[in-house]
Amino acid sequence: MLNKVKLVSIASAVPPHEMKQRDVAAAAHESFASRYPDFERLARVFESSGINRRYAVKPIEWYFQPLGWPERSAAYLEGACDLFINAAAKALDAAGLHASDVDCVVTISSTGIATPSLDALVSERLGFRTDIERVPVFGLGCAGGVSGFSIASRMAASHPGSTVLLVAVEVCSLAFRLDLLTKANIVATALFGDGAAACVLKAGPGGIASVEMSGQHMWPDTLNIMGWNVDPQGFGVIFDRAIPPFAAERIEPAMAQIVQRANLQLSDIDRFTCHPGGKKVIEALESALSLGQGALDHERSVLADYGNMSAPTVLFVLERSITAGLPSRTLLSAMGPGFTVSCVSLQQAA
Repeated sequence: MLNKVKLVSIASAVPPHEMKQRDVAAAAHESFASRYPDFERLARVFESSGINRRYAVKPIEWYFQPLGWPERSAAYLEGACDLFINAAAKALDAAGLHASDVDCVVTISSTGIATPSLDALVSERLGFRTDIERVPVFGLGCAGGVSGFSIASRMAASHPGSTVLLVAVEVCSLAFRLDLLTKANIVATALFGDGAAACVLKAGPGGIASVEMSGQHMWPDTLNIMGWNVDPQGFGVIFDRAIPPFAAERIEPAMAQIVQRANLQLSDIDRFTCHPGGKKVIEALESALSLGQGALDHERSVLADYGNMSAPTVLFVLERSITAGLPSRTLLSAMGPGFTVSCVSLQQAA
């Protein structure tokens, strides 16, 4: 157990602008209702989503004006850097560490493009060493929190005693588009929020929980279920209405195959900690995994308080699970573009 990778600390951060769901719904009505005949029917998603509020890097009125790549990119770089620093500093402080103690930083983000990458942009402000190993990862979408956790744990395992910092940061609100009169865009406007989460991992004694195993499954012929379209205005979300029924039908056997690689069965899992992509997705997961209705309570509360923040969201759920008290074995899971599911098994530290 001494050489197992341990989760040492976890922290989350949100930007300063709180958006009440009712206010976003009113702004969306003003912007879309006269131009999109089907808006009134689709607008029910603002009430049925299970979301009460979200947080954004800009005030609500900023999003409902004409925006292109330059404006969105500037907002991403500013907002993502601030979120990165906030979440990372809190996680390091909780671990009793300084940024100069970090040997490797894994950065997960799919909602903007930064070259140099975010970890380089914040390096001097945080105080990283000049010899830090940087692993920026783009394109994992909602699965990024779990896949990033897996990557960070492997980096820690490859250098026992080293300190690895994982930061998942997304500015999903930048996908709000006035010019796209589509169902996917209306749903995105009702679901997405901004946030970041950070974890410190280390191979050695102590810690909150140990990393038991990790794995992924990607389904063939599913590239169009989730992702981004890129055009001169920015990212346009791809959401297939089949995501909840797809999860209900296929998630259980895929997750069973993943844990079998570690000679486990799903019945060995004490608590499933899942990415809450939306209310219907949560219900589909409860059904697929034969959980009682309402079992994914932390998922529902995170969704209500923050919306879907993509990659960091499952780490917000994990943070609440830790506060409530982790059981013997917890399975983190998230679905994302590919179409894929990523899993990490955590065991409570002795």
